[in-house]
Amino acid sequence: MALSVELQSRTVLPYRQDESAGSSRAAGASGQPVFQARRVCQGSAKRQEQNLRKGVLGRKVGLSKVPGIVPSFDPVCGNSRWSMKAVSAPPAKSKDYLPPPEDSATGWEAGLIGVERRINHALTDFVVILLDAFYADRHYARFYVLETIARVPYFSYVSVLHMYESFGWWRRADYIKVHFAESWNELHHLLIMESLGGDRRWIDRFLAQHVAVVYYLLCCIIYLVSPRMAYHLMECVETHAYHTYDSFLATFGDKLKTKPAPEVAVKYYTEGDLYMFDEFQTAATPGVRRPKIENLYDVFVNVRDDEGEHCKTMRACQTAGSISSPHQDTPVLPGDLCSGVVECSTTAVSAADRFLKHGVPIDDTL
Repeated sequence: MALSVELQSRTVLPYRQDESAGSSRAAGASGQPVFQARRVCQGSAKRQEQNLRKGVLGRKVGLSKVPGIVPSFDPVCGNSRWSMKAVSAPPAKSKDYLPPPEDSATGWEAGLIGVERRINHALTDFVVILLDAFYADRHYARFYVLETIARVPYFSYVSVLHMYESFGWWRRADYIKVHFAESWNELHHLLIMESLGGDRRWIDRFLAQHVAVVYYLLCCIIYLVSPRMAYHLMECVETHAYHTYDSFLATFGDKLKTKPAPEVAVKYYTEGDLYMFDEFQTAATPGVRRPKIENLYDVFVNVRDDEGEHCKTMRACQTAGSISSPHQDTPVLPGDLCSGVVECSTTAVSAADRFLKHGVPIDDTL
């Protein structure tokens, strides 16, 4: 089933969960029931407003306990509860959805995944604390720093994958294309924030650029050792970005609707060939999402929704071989998957051997 969590009347990132074993399907497909969770706030209005201004959103609802009412504490709402109700959803093209790797892991692997998750959450929380301390009331500068840092992991993924290709260890051009499309999307987010004056101060540029260099090296190392961990770290970062933009829209939505959209946003979202825009949204059907840009509010709505699509792609990447380019139905070369530099370097075989393994004949006679 599909669960769409709402804080008061605002839609938050959708999460999918299947009640039975195996993969689930897209929301609203094949007549599946669709439920919506709504938070009933019991904290004071003053506390809610204070925390919204800090860019904080509530914890995700415990999906294993719904439908029903789930008591919880939320940093925005204070004391609150979750109310579930069935809602209608438009039909969507079915897409296989793989559960996160921890759902099927057992033994030492489950323990390792747990350690990876705790490290990633600690790193993300540390960065969020720093951003909150330095950019509590400087939103565009915060977004500039966030977008400068957020696109760096995609550079590291492509760098490592290019190395694997150069050594003949692994060939998955669709992964490279998807990650490049993700970096292309984040680039335009960065251009939007620059057009709004987010990089005006030298100290903000210095901080963002130097953190980005260190972060790039860290992501390369993590991706070499454990692609699963690297993808989960990026999922944490993109989830924070989604919630940050969602809080910003809720707080300043009326003002944003009175301001014009930057030209770079209009050109990226509405003009020209949107092939690259479709490419990073591996959980969506190409050509379905076509944004409208009438004001600055629409710009931030689409930036937020982009971050949600990145979250879905990063979640899918954590299960090896579970994503492919939205514009490519069949792989160019049937190849074996590997995870990490050790496995990729020790299990590498020639392209000819991979063809033969998958029953593709090779004629090397003259």
